[in-house]
Amino acid sequence: QVQLVESGGGSVQPGGSLRLSCAASGNIFSIDHMGWYRQAPGKARELVATVTSGGSSMYADSVKDRFTISRDNTKNTVFLQMNSLKPEDTAVYYCCAVDIHSRTFWGQGTQVTVSS
Repeated sequence: QVQLVESGGGSVQPGGSLRLSCAASGNIFSIDHMGWYRQAPGKARELVATVTSGGSSMYADSVKDRFTISRDNTKNTVFLQMNSLKPEDTAVYYCCAVDIHSRTFWGQGTQVTVSS
């Protein structure tokens, strides 16, 4: 089992920045890749960004050039730096980890609100 705890959400004005963190514990050596998803009210959960253990990353088109995902393997933590935030980025952001057996683990979610 892998446990994930997110932090760093909050409220910010359009154009602002936030940095989300996700700390993993438990069977961390089984983790293959980690990522962030988000779910806005009334919408399905969607992929935001992922990063492999080797550092390769991918992003949803909607966040490219604004968000950066990174991973500190020494601290078992993944980060999501979010710049130039827009109201449409408002959502609950969930950290996820996929292990070598293709099992997916989720954090509890952290709210991000972008509003003037």
